[in-house]
Amino acid sequence: MQLKTPSKRTSVTAVLAGFVALSPALFLYFIPKISTHRNPVPITENVVVLQTQEQTSVGLPLRLKIPVINIDSAVEYVGLDFDGAMDVPKSQDNVGWFEIGSRPGGNGSAVIAGHYGQQNNKGSVFDDLHKLRKGDKLYVEDEKGAIVAFVVRESRRYDPKADASEVFSSSDGKAHLNLVTCEGVWDEATQQYPKRLVLFTDREE
Repeated sequence: MQLKTPSKRTSVTAVLAGFVALSPALFLYFIPKISTHRNPVPITENVVVLQTQEQTSVGLPLRLKIPVINIDSAVEYVGLDFDGAMDVPKSQDNVGWFEIGSRPGGNGSAVIAGHYGQQNNKGSVFDDLHKLRKGDKLYVEDEKGAIVAFVVRESRRYDPKADASEVFSSSDGKAHLNLVTCEGVWDEATQQYPKRLVLFTDREE
C-alpha cells in the first residue's frame, strides 16, 4: 500500500474519523467526517513521530487474548489501503493492529479491529465483542514475550458516518487500547452494518 504524504496543516484530531462499512464480514472502514465515500484518510506527521518514539519502549503485538469470550488471535499489522483508509486483517480469524498509531501498551490510543459476521458459513473473530463488560480484562502478547493487560472502561456505538477521532487519539498521557468492529444486521440496501461498536480499554496499572 502507499502512504499518502502528510500535510503539516492537518489537525491531529482529524487523523481518522467516521466509519463506513466495507463488506458483510468486514468490521469497518475509516474516513474523515467531512469527506465522501472512499476518500483518503489524512495522516499527520505528529502521529508518525509518536509511533517512532514508542518503538524503543514497547514491543510489537503478536496475539490478542480475551478469555471471557474465548479469543486468542494472531495480530496482523495493517496500515492504509490504496484509498488511504485503514486497512483490515486478511483473515476473519485474526485481528488487525493499526501500526501507524500507538502500540498496545504505549502511551496513546492503540487501535485493534476485527471482522464481524458470517463469511463462508463461519463466524468472525469479534462476533462476541459486544459481550464484554466494564472491568473485563484482555491481554496483548508482544514480540518480546511480555504480556500487557487492559481493562474495559466502556463501550460506545457509533453511526457509520460519525466522527470517531476519539478512538484514535488521547491526550491524558496514558496507554489505551480500543477494539473496533461492526454491530447489527447487515443492510442489503446500504451495503453496511447499522452501527460501529468500540470497546475502550485502559492499561492495567
